[in-house]
Amino acid sequence: MAEFSLPANSRVQPGKTFPAKAGAKKPRKFRIYRYDPEEQKNPHVDTYEIDLAECGPMVLDALIKIKGEVDSTLTFRRSCREGICGSCSMNIGGENTLACTRAIEDVPGTDVAIYPLPHMAVIRDLVVDFSKFWAQYESIQPWLKTESADPQKERLQSPDDRAKLDGLYECILCACCSTACPSYWWNGDRYLGPAVLLQSHRWLIDSRDEGTGERLDELEDPFKLYRCHTIMNCTQTCPKGLNPAKAIGEIKKMMVERKL
Repeated sequence: MAEFSLPANSRVQPGKTFPAKAGAKKPRKFRIYRYDPEEQKNPHVDTYEIDLAECGPMVLDALIKIKGEVDSTLTFRRSCREGICGSCSMNIGGENTLACTRAIEDVPGTDVAIYPLPHMAVIRDLVVDFSKFWAQYESIQPWLKTESADPQKERLQSPDDRAKLDGLYECILCACCSTACPSYWWNGDRYLGPAVLLQSHRWLIDSRDEGTGERLDELEDPFKLYRCHTIMNCTQTCPKGLNPAKAIGEIKKMMVERKL
């Protein structure tokens, strides 16, 4: 019988506890995943107790307060604070979402559990490696392909054709959907995942694009597209309210129609 052992330094250990200041009016605990590759130790979960009476309403506000006032070593990404850049995507309360748009009061449970996006290599603390994700995005060539259009003239589009892009162009590539997808967990080296496929559909149906056939040829692969099993985790977790599963279904439909 084959034996299995966990990789070195993979088991999460309990960490430090940072209690709230005396006289805290509205304390709440935040349990945050910590990992420093330079220490070559197991990751651990530190507990920070924050007075919400002296903190902004969003999870990102709490993270910034912790880093600024309690523990400067805490590492995470953030930028716009408006749900536009996708930088602060992480797993909060068991759900992939954006720290800047997730209200602390909306996180279930007594404590607020914060982990990095699942099934992504952790660089440090809540920061994960997006290298493969960006390479997959680049592989779909996310730009207009056209040879007939005059580059000196504006490429016009009817209101109806423009409306077809609604629900697609709003994607901010935060990877919340892809990292919630079991198919992407197990086949992420070949399956493009919900986020990239949604972006692919955005270019496939753009009336100004002339590379539809070429784009579909690139997706005609047992893994790139067809590893989607319509589990719907992607649609459920998208912080922008988009529907990647529907976009993937539309691509599959285009694949069938081109063969008829």
